[in-house]
Amino acid sequence: MSEMREKIKTADNRHKLADAIRGAQVATADRGDVVIDMKEADLARIEILAQDLKAVFDEVPADDLQWDFAVSTGLQPRLWIDATSHVMMARDRRTYRFVRDTRLGRIVLAESTDVGPISDAVTNYIAERIVERQKLMEGERISLRPANVSMESAERRHSGTSSASMAPRPSVFSNAVTIMTWFLIGALAGAGALLAFFWDRLAQFF
Repeated sequence: MSEMREKIKTADNRHKLADAIRGAQVATADRGDVVIDMKEADLARIEILAQDLKAVFDEVPADDLQWDFAVSTGLQPRLWIDATSHVMMARDRRTYRFVRDTRLGRIVLAESTDVGPISDAVTNYIAERIVERQKLMEGERISLRPANVSMESAERRHSGTSSASMAPRPSVFSNAVTIMTWFLIGALAGAGALLAFFWDRLAQFF
């Protein structure tokens, strides 16, 4: 009986020691984040997420140029999904925050301390944007005018084009006659003006 109790005590001590070791590891990691550069710690976590999403990034069509899929190593490392959305670390240095910038401000699309939920949120976001792009590319053109107005305007344009094409063009002879007529009118008008101007002098010879 005493041997059994000693074995139970030994097992309990081992469980307590394992828990203590895990607690020490967490505390060491926390202190490491303080001692080591904060940016390097954030960058390491961002790279872990990028590695988890690499398979998703590789499946995106190459001709879809709306995506960035890049890690920026500035003061606050970020995983850029496109021009308006990215993943960054929150102030606690433990929480992934998937955000998107809009005209009304920044909105949080997903937030978690685990990589899995953020990876799923980014994957769903990419899928939704791809579907939206496909709808825009494959959509039909819908007129905002009533059908009868569109048909009447089309008929007017067609009839105008037809009448203009069927209208007789002026011949070269008619153009020449018109030019000579205006030339004679101009000459007679000029002669009349000169006659009126020199009439007093010409009257002496009559």
